[in-house]
Amino acid sequence: MEYTIKIKSIVPRTHDVRSYRCEKPGNYHFIPGQATEVSINKPGWEDEKRPFTFTSLNDDDDLEFTIKSYLDHPGVTNELYRLKEGDELIVRDVWGAIEYKGPGYFIAGGAGITPFIAILRQLHKEGKIDNNKLFFSNKTDKDIILERELDSILGTNLINVVTKDPGTKHFAGYINEAFLKEHVEDFSRKFYLCGPAPMVETMQALLHGLGASPDAVVFEK
Repeated sequence: MEYTIKIKSIVPRTHDVRSYRCEKPGNYHFIPGQATEVSINKPGWEDEKRPFTFTSLNDDDDLEFTIKSYLDHPGVTNELYRLKEGDELIVRDVWGAIEYKGPGYFIAGGAGITPFIAILRQLHKEGKIDNNKLFFSNKTDKDIILERELDSILGTNLINVVTKDPGTKHFAGYINEAFLKEHVEDFSRKFYLCGPAPMVETMQALLHGLGASPDAVVFEK
């Protein structure tokens, strides 16, 4: 099923990330963490489908997508960056394996934070955010998406990890075995992973080696 929806507002989040607030089709439902295939309703772009996660909540009146644009080469995200209020997107049926299954540790790399945004917003809204931690890895401080909101939701349960910014005000380094040993108190809890495929694969191997059950690791398969 396809739905053509109008962009109602565009909010800059970082130098290359924007949130697109759009009309929501009637009877359109999703679980926080899920996604849909999106394309641009312009000639030549209608069939260029890309998966994007909802960063709005299911009971919001609108749909929101928070999307990183790769401006160094032509493509869908570059074209998205050119859009204005009133332009249209095409969305399709909902899918995705990432959903909240209990308190634990969220590990995100860059734009991989997007499935977790709706989950964390929902938990915060319901007063259930306690006992969840987020480890969020980015190259530089300026790449951190929704830093202020995530800090207000999680407080000391948010650790921003910055890999390539000598002047960072956050944890400088990588989410590696030593980091996990230092910051994870209980490897029997849930782990939620999203980021570049090599990062997710590395995290799975590290967590398994440190005693996490494969059944407790949630990621997009």
